Amino acid sequence: MASITISSLSILSLLFFLSFSQSLADIAPSVPVVPSTACNATHDPNFCKSILPSNGSSNLFDYGRFCVRRSLSTARKFSALVDGYLKRRSSLTNTAIQALEDCQLLSELNADFLVNAAAALDSGNSLLDKQTGYVEALLSAILTNQQTCLDGLQATSSAWSIRNNLATPLSNSTRLFSVSLALFTRAWGRTKKRGRQQSGRKLMFSEIEIPRDGRLPLRMSETNRQLFESRSGRKLLQTGTDTVLVRDIVTVSKDGSGNFTTINDAVAAAPSNTDISDGYFLIYIKGGVYEEYVSVNKTKKNLMMIGDGINQTVITGNRSVVDGSTTFNSATLAVVGQGFVAINITIRNTAGAVKHQAVALRNGADLSVFYSCSFEAYQDTLYTHSLRQFYRNCDIYGTVDFIFGNAAVLFQNCNIYPRLPMQGQTNVVTAQGRTDPNQNTGISIHNCKVIAAAELASSGGSTKTYLGRPWKEYSRTVYIQSFLDGLIDPTGWLPWSGDFALSTLYYAEYNNSGPGSGTGSRVPWPGYHVINASDASNFTVSNFLLGDNWIPSSGVPFTGSLL
Repeated sequence: MASITISSLSILSLLFFLSFSQSLADIAPSVPVVPSTACNATHDPNFCKSILPSNGSSNLFDYGRFCVRRSLSTARKFSALVDGYLKRRSSLTNTAIQALEDCQLLSELNADFLVNAAAALDSGNSLLDKQTGYVEALLSAILTNQQTCLDGLQATSSAWSIRNNLATPLSNSTRLFSVSLALFTRAWGRTKKRGRQQSGRKLMFSEIEIPRDGRLPLRMSETNRQLFESRSGRKLLQTGTDTVLVRDIVTVSKDGSGNFTTINDAVAAAPSNTDISDGYFLIYIKGGVYEEYVSVNKTKKNLMMIGDGINQTVITGNRSVVDGSTTFNSATLAVVGQGFVAINITIRNTAGAVKHQAVALRNGADLSVFYSCSFEAYQDTLYTHSLRQFYRNCDIYGTVDFIFGNAAVLFQNCNIYPRLPMQGQTNVVTAQGRTDPNQNTGISIHNCKVIAAAELASSGGSTKTYLGRPWKEYSRTVYIQSFLDGLIDPTGWLPWSGDFALSTLYYAEYNNSGPGSGTGSRVPWPGYHVINASDASNFTVSNFLLGDNWIPSSGVPFTGSLL
């Protein structure tokens, strides 16, 4: 990750913002107000007042729509600006080109997200919880994309002149996007308790027999009745009482016995922009080690990959920042397409601890699910970049900041394995990157185990390991009903730099167990909390992710509430 830039926001200005947000909360969003009153709900009131129409008054709904439409225009202009630099790539270094290409992808995504957000807001002043969660996720991700673009430029010394030229439009567009999110949050609201509470599902994918020939029509499984059942030309993957709709299946096999020999070829064959109602495009990946960098772009929606199991089906690469990649572009598997599901697969980056930032998975796919997967690297293993993500029964290995990013992400029943780092390094499990108090993002670790990997356990215990540190100003991470082994330092959490974010972060623990779970010697930061069940329930699958609305379609088991 790039080095952090300390914001000038003081505790006083934060209290100012919170006090005015509270006063505005008494005003109905449908009541006309002047811009100065509307802007009191935002993180940057003066900037907000400078962009809203100054003549007359409107209500918060209309102000919110206005800002989203203006944000779309601004996003398109910034994308064109980045494209202009890339057209002169012959004069740029490779590292500068990579940073700009990251910005290009991210700015294109922002334009798409704003088109979808505007369409949702134009549908009316009253949105269903599912729609509200969708727009909230999009507007939060837009800010994340902006910060990622800036981080990439800052980390690339050869791109400093470009960064200086892009700094003002980046800053102004980020401020505008923040206003859009704030007005949306105030006008359309955010419900704390959302969705029905589910107790989970019984049948695991490890109990399902995947057909080995990959041909259609699919053969029926005797042990699970019908694995696939033809209905009107479509197939249903049976998972106990639930069904997973599958539109097609292809097989990847290194020995040539399947439809494809590489995963990327199978991804390329998937249809574009399909709806979940059409079913998943299922890629069955036979056991083997696949040395390729796999990318699932924004058009490849509702793609499901199933392997033969952890350490049986392995996707591996070795990119790192030391070799010239940006952190964003170092991933072995990079996913953007909405509704992505992966099951029974190991994703690995073998660059090693000496190569510093080297990502195994970068995930920016909304409504994505990983089940029974393993993620293996050292620094920055799992980049939970943006939008809404769920991980169940997964293994995560790493050293420094090895679960990081700014998604709304929940880990459930996972094993988190700090490894042996380089000499002099400290292990940090999480580095969450929330930059705006209105973003819906954070890391929730529920009913997981944090235990030393074998090489760390046998190293003599000199390495310190912490639960997290604040990568960005409003970093938010919670550990709930998890087992924390004795490797966790008694203070629990580590500063990033001085007193940066110690008052604005939100770190919390609830009802954890194990030798490292004691909170008596934890950090005394204003932003650290030992919370009760009511507060912890805000970070469950049902409430934090609205997971009841979208995880069932994947067939993956989950628990919606606290245990």
